[in-house]
Amino acid sequence: MASKEVILTQGGLEKLEKELEFLKSVKRREVASRIKTAISFGDISENSEYEDAKNEQAFIEGRIITLEKMLRNVRLIDDAEITPDTVGIGSTVLIKDLEFNEDFHYTIVGSAEANPGENKISNESPVGKAILNKKIGDVVEVTVPAGVLKYQLVKIL
Repeated sequence: MASKEVILTQGGLEKLEKELEFLKSVKRREVASRIKTAISFGDISENSEYEDAKNEQAFIEGRIITLEKMLRNVRLIDDAEITPDTVGIGSTVLIKDLEFNEDFHYTIVGSAEANPGENKISNESPVGKAILNKKIGDVVEVTVPAGVLKYQLVKIL
């Protein structure tokens, strides 16, 4: 089965590589130390510290596997692919909500890099999908559970 392509900007790639390195070099050692300490307490059958450490170890190992798989399937967005006249992955845009007359800045990124708190939305999200390949002045409609939202693409930054 072919793995899904992971679309990342250079910044997103660096962030995932740093996380992977941290998990492998720091967190693995910390958890191994916690397990060793918990074992030294004796009977591990009713040892909550041991159970907690083993659960964290399983989570860390799972995340390492996920990150390694993602990094094997990366398609890096080259700055040359970002054009000033059409929205693409890597574009930062200013859109206006036509109903409430509010402006929003978003950077369109791959799903692995999406972080709404940092105004990074996925190209697979409803808004991201709607504005991809659009030009300044275009109006898009986005269907959400509450109805249909209309946005106008004001600027590609």
